[in-house]
Amino acid sequence: MAKTTFSGPIRSENNYKLVSKTASTGVVHDRSMGPGVKDARRYYLEEWFNQRPQLNAALADATESTRVVANRDFEVIGTNMTSALATFSTTHGGVLLTTAGADQDQAILLPHTDSAQTAWDDVIWGTENSVEWEASISLPAIDNQWVWAGLKKAEGLELATDTEQAFFTFGTDTDNSGQTLTDFTKWHFVHSIGGTDYISQLPITVAADTPYHLKVVIDSDRKATIYVNGIQYNVTSTSGSTGGTAVTAVQPSKAVVKTAAITNDVPFKPYIGIEANAGAAEALNVHYQSISRVVFE
Repeated sequence: MAKTTFSGPIRSENNYKLVSKTASTGVVHDRSMGPGVKDARRYYLEEWFNQRPQLNAALADATESTRVVANRDFEVIGTNMTSALATFSTTHGGVLLTTAGADQDQAILLPHTDSAQTAWDDVIWGTENSVEWEASISLPAIDNQWVWAGLKKAEGLELATDTEQAFFTFGTDTDNSGQTLTDFTKWHFVHSIGGTDYISQLPITVAADTPYHLKVVIDSDRKATIYVNGIQYNVTSTSGSTGGTAVTAVQPSKAVVKTAAITNDVPFKPYIGIEANAGAAEALNVHYQSISRVVFE
């Protein structure tokens, strides 16, 4: 590879990307986090989890050692979740969220909802704001679990929770509320518009200890497109609240199939969670998370 030194600035109309190519397949992956070079017309937040997310009560705990170490932007909630179950991983970068050990236990990561506590919650991430969200996550094991990550109005994993949403999900079997998928080995992308659900089955088999860089981009027309590990995927236009319709990666020289326009002026929040589908602890690594929007809609 040539190495070149320039005496002036490098200019590009459409940003810069860090890419890699899989030698065996020739597939090119966009490995950039965010747009590559930040755009002065957008507002950005990034979370690298320098501090552990804790239960909300830790923010005002009387014990200084508990209060000071708590993450100031993110907290954890969920059935039987405790602060002790959110730890720094000993093998991965980021934080490890673990459920308590019983069936239906949850570990959910979300921004603090206290008024004026964090821009992650107080800034509006609306469908009209050209929001871009991304995160890197991985699962230590694939067994009896349901995972979700993306943009929603509330923290629950069930499709019926929100009338508008755009998130990734994976389940090893029918969840505790009866929600089911066509293929329990693959990533799916769910989007909902006005209460109508759409489930896209991605051609990606979920593997243990494999980082997945998940990204949702909502454009100025309020239409969303998705990426996993730097590859852009089409989404389905077939509605349904169970199962899933198989979709493909966007092919060279082909137009991407995006969602239809999501309802205007709907504020989203980023949620990442895992629920146990059996009586054993389940775990999820969250390596980082970022979000951005236009400065003014």
